[in-house]
Amino acid sequence: MSAPQPPEPIPGARLLFSLDPAVSYLNHGAFGAVPIGVQRAQQRLRDEMEANPLRFFTQGLVDRIAHTRRHLAGFLGADPDGSALIGNTTTGVAIVLQSLGLRPGDEVLSTDHGYGAVSFAIQRECRRTGAVSRVLPVPLNATDEQVVEIVRKGLRPGRTRLLVIDQLTSVTAKLFPTAAIVGVAHEHDVPVLVDAAHAPGMLPTPVDSIGADFWAGNLHKWGYAPRGTALLTVAAPWRDRIEPLVVSWEQDAGFPARVEWQATLDYTAWLAAPAGLFTLRSLGVDRVREHNAALATYGQRVVGDALGVPPAQLPDPGGPGVAMRLIPLPAGTATTIDAARALQTRIGERLGVEVAAIGWNGRGWLRLAGQVYNSAEDYERLAVRLPALLAQR
Repeated sequence: MSAPQPPEPIPGARLLFSLDPAVSYLNHGAFGAVPIGVQRAQQRLRDEMEANPLRFFTQGLVDRIAHTRRHLAGFLGADPDGSALIGNTTTGVAIVLQSLGLRPGDEVLSTDHGYGAVSFAIQRECRRTGAVSRVLPVPLNATDEQVVEIVRKGLRPGRTRLLVIDQLTSVTAKLFPTAAIVGVAHEHDVPVLVDAAHAPGMLPTPVDSIGADFWAGNLHKWGYAPRGTALLTVAAPWRDRIEPLVVSWEQDAGFPARVEWQATLDYTAWLAAPAGLFTLRSLGVDRVREHNAALATYGQRVVGDALGVPPAQLPDPGGPGVAMRLIPLPAGTATTIDAARALQTRIGERLGVEVAAIGWNGRGWLRLAGQVYNSAEDYERLAVRLPALLAQR
């Protein structure tokens, strides 16, 4: 197996960000990184807001939010009339869960690749309503056909009230065959909520083509929007049932306005989000996607070689278009959430490299991301210094 080569840098891309040049930032998947131009666009909106708060909030803001929503939904291939701007994907999950009207005996089905905060939200809603949470184990190396079959066998028609599935998992960077899973669930009349936190900006799949009942994705990761920008898309039969977590003045307007309007929320992140998509389009959407995926693949191989992991044992759960990659850590390293967080902190403080350390299914992993501000040297720096740090444990 030939070693992957790093892609050619996109000229000037690194200068678009205000990241500390002394740090190799290889964890874009955590909180994203906002381009300088987008930061400035949001600051101009904040200046406008503070110059006359009454005018900003009461004259045309609802229309500006709707215009922004239409722009973002169009980029994602979603119905703008069936979508609502929200703060993040976990907010969208909470909105859907509390709108379902779960009852004792109902079941919410998910997989063991789910994001921790989403799992907490499911557990809380089940405790509140008397419903049951059930988790399907899915092997990291499972094929698309195997994943679909695992879900098919796990469904309990008449009892499973919701299937929560990831489009691209945060924990394991595994790309799920989302549309096929939705199709199987719908054969058994089970609605599906897709956690698409990492999809916008990274994956080209239009939202409407997935066919999910509910889809929630962040724009502030791979879409270069300010943090706190996400979209919740709801299929037509469910829209009248969706209720906000907090009731405010647009309640009688129905979905999506009743979800979007949260009184004195700082809406400037949403209004500046189109500037993020402008930056992405200026660099070239496909060009950025291909660059980031190739860079993450290169980083995985370089660091994996340094840790003595044979190329055949480097997981490829996401496929060639995914800009996040996993590397298994030595046995007994970072096997729990607390141990993984401690290792992540040590790597950041001692090596000047920010990565995601993850404990999943009794094994420790590093998750590396690729972004236009990264270079091959960032991963090589980690590869040279990481083995000695791990040996110190």
